[in-house]
Amino acid sequence: MRKYLVRDWMTPDPISISPKATLPEAHRIMRDSKIRRLLVVDKGKVVGIVTKGDVREAGPSDATSLSVFELNYLLAQLTIDKVMTRNPVTITSDATIFDAAQLMLEHKIGGLPVVDQGQLVGILTESDIFREMVQQEAQEAQESNAAEMV
Repeated sequence: MRKYLVRDWMTPDPISISPKATLPEAHRIMRDSKIRRLLVVDKGKVVGIVTKGDVREAGPSDATSLSVFELNYLLAQLTIDKVMTRNPVTITSDATIFDAAQLMLEHKIGGLPVVDQGQLVGILTESDIFREMVQQEAQEAQESNAAEMV
């Protein structure tokens, strides 16, 4: 079986955010970019990861007695470094997809920052893996059908 590498399946140059950015900023970026996780980068290094779930959990409860104005003010003060997962599990671009999948299963996570020599170079998510697997299967089926016609 061929060894597929993370560098071939990852999303390069992922969207990231500063640890001092606010919760509303993170929410807007995720909504506008249609992504579920943001890598938190400080001075070129991955220091955390924040997910849509983290943002949702940090928001107010429906049972709050605060006004909309008070809520918006408080949320605007809440920075990403207060809600992010620190020191996320990472992988290198020359690791295999099998290794990446094992890490994701072991740690029950849906995405891995890809870091080479301490620098963020990409992100590998469950969606990236599924997309590539489906494309590989479709390509193999197409090649098999073409061979049968010969």
